[in-house]
Amino acid sequence: MRTRTRIPRSVIADVEQRVRRLCEDLAAKLQFHGWHHVSFVRDKSVHFAERNGAEVDVVEVAALVHDLNYMVRRNSLPTDGAALRRKVLFVAGVPQGDIDRIEEVVLEAEMRTRHRDISPEAQALSDADTLFKALPVTPVVLAHRYLQENGITLRELAHKIVGEQAGKADEGYYFYDAEAAATYTKWAETNLSLWKCIVESLDDPCVEDLLTKVKP
Repeated sequence: MRTRTRIPRSVIADVEQRVRRLCEDLAAKLQFHGWHHVSFVRDKSVHFAERNGAEVDVVEVAALVHDLNYMVRRNSLPTDGAALRRKVLFVAGVPQGDIDRIEEVVLEAEMRTRHRDISPEAQALSDADTLFKALPVTPVVLAHRYLQENGITLRELAHKIVGEQAGKADEGYYFYDAEAAATYTKWAETNLSLWKCIVESLDDPCVEDLLTKVKP
């Protein structure tokens, strides 16, 4: 079995600098998926990767570039960011084999399509990204930023969240890390319950009329 060489810290720092610069240059556009999101997911991904035995360097870099698709096109999928991810990683000096692996991890961890048996690296990234979504402060402080960033309606966001996340929660792999599940499942359940209530409330004509009147 070939021993893999870790991505040097200097290269990871270069990737971080490039992504942060992009986030800062596009700050007005990236109201939800800006550096505040990327840095949170990177820090938590590393934490989970250190605990589950994943390749920490691959996870850290994958976390840094996982949402570059939002710099390419609003309301997009991870695949839309593939070319930009590869460009950033190549210019920073990430080896080609690691670039391919990082791309795999990013796609594996995508909420919409992830499943129970993804790799440890994708599990670490997924848990960090999922935790950001489940934070009690996210619907209060950041949900409206997601709407503005992606140009979608509250109804579309509510159906997206419930449609993509409820099944994972019901089937027991909303979080892959056991400690994360024990610590954060209460938050996740509360968050999903809120969004399910939002979906139900939007069927009330009076609520729909209210939202029309208060829309900025």
